[in-house]
Amino acid sequence: MGVSTSSPEKGISVVTVDFPPVNALPVHGWFQLADAVNAAGRDADVRCVVLAAEGRGFNAGVDIKEIQAEGGTALVGANQGCAEAFAAVYECEVPVVAAVHGFCLGGGIGLVGNADAIVASDDATFGLPELDRGALGAATHLARLVPRHLMRALYYTSRTATAAELHAHGSVWRVVPRDALRSAALELAREIAAKDGRLIRLAKAAINGIDPVDVRRSYRFEQGFTFEASLSGAGDRVRNTFGKNDTSGKEGAQVGDHG
Repeated sequence: MGVSTSSPEKGISVVTVDFPPVNALPVHGWFQLADAVNAAGRDADVRCVVLAAEGRGFNAGVDIKEIQAEGGTALVGANQGCAEAFAAVYECEVPVVAAVHGFCLGGGIGLVGNADAIVASDDATFGLPELDRGALGAATHLARLVPRHLMRALYYTSRTATAAELHAHGSVWRVVPRDALRSAALELAREIAAKDGRLIRLAKAAINGIDPVDVRRSYRFEQGFTFEASLSGAGDRVRNTFGKNDTSGKEGAQVGDHG
């Protein structure tokens, strides 16, 4: 359990998240993830990082039960941890390929929205249930996956989009059966890793440099409204209903959210 790093092939590092039962990460998990991605990117022998997960889904966001139990301390920690993990993916010195299966919610959107490429299984769904969880944030990253007006509709309704829908919008590179996800992600990573190591790092820096939005600053701006929601009481009021009224049984629906 936790975050692990492996090197299945030359030039490729796989960072895998495993926090049962649904990869709703506690505060320390976000910092572990940031450290692992940063370390992989600094490794001179690595030319591409694959971000993957074990279990029922890719990511269900932060551990809301931890925030309910610890209050403001955990909320601040989750915000800082998410900011560092998202930034680590975006600022990784080499391209990052996200291999997404099952649910990708809240903080998961922050990770894949900052990735360089996404390979998804055909059961993958993507969404921000923030407004149902007493939080705000990661619209910055959802806007990198879908057109602006769709981003707003998904955000306001807490609905999800399928991997096929994101593929149609051009944000998902490839959709494959779940049992083929890891091999498909490695196939893309292998093609990237075949490039000259120095040039691929320069290419990553150059592409980041022409992005129209500073994702780190944009996300931190959003987080300010999460704190405002908490201080006003609205955040806690909604968050305290978490898991009590949802009887849908959907994976990830009652376990996590982005902070």
